[in-house]
This record gives sequence, structure tokens and C-alpha cells, in this order.
Amino acid sequence: MSYELTETERNAALQLDADYRHDHFISKVARHGLIWVLKGDKGLLLLESEDEVCLPLWPHASYAADWAKDELADYAPQSITLPVWLEHWASGLEKDNVAVAVFPLPDAAGIVEDASELADALQAKLDAEEQ
Repeated sequence: MSYELTETERNAALQLDADYRHDHFISKVARHGLIWVLKGDKGLLLLESEDEVCLPLWPHASYAADWAKDELADYAPQSITLPVWLEHWASGLEKDNVAVAVFPLPDAAGIVEDASELADALQAKLDAEEQ
């Protein structure tokens, strides 16, 4: 379930560098169970980063919506549940050679990694919280 994002928390997260945004993403997704992407009439928004095709991911719909402006105005935030991500999406993206860009901002790149690396980090966070 999506969480309520206060303006204070939103502004604080937007000030974080890529490493801290990655940590914030892991924490929020593990706690609330949703990953956000942008989807349009032609499918998911994919970016190119250093000759890699990347699927940008966000911890809240509000951050994804920041990208859905101007030439991307036909895209809208779409959620993926964490269990579905772990069971299907991560391996599918790996198979298709699509990396993930974790919590990019319109003016700052996110950390680009393999979907399996992100899945491992999310699973490790879930396992740590169960103990």
C-alpha cells in the first residue's frame, strides 16, 4: 500500500544524493511493498544510461509523477507489488538485459544496477526486518 508522503519528507528525499536515495528506496519499498514505474500508451518508460537500457524505479508515485511532464506527459505512475517484483519482474528484466535506475530525479541520475542486485537488496532488507 502506498504511504502518505508529507511535503517535508518529500523535500528531504529530493535533497539526498544517489546513494542515500537508493537506501531510502530500499527502506520505503521494503516497508510499504510497492515499486513505482511510469507507463504510457506505448508501455513502460525506459531510459538509456551509459549504453544500457534502464527501467527507472521510484518508492512513491509522487516522485514518478515528477517525470511525467512535457514530452512524457502521457505517462502515469503504475505500481508493482514487491512480491511480484521479486518473483517475476527482476528475473524478467535480467533476461531482457534491462537494468534498473533506482530513484532518479529529473535533474540527477539514480544508481544503475542489475535488477537481481536490487531484488537481493530488497530481500535482505525484508529478512533483516523479520528478525
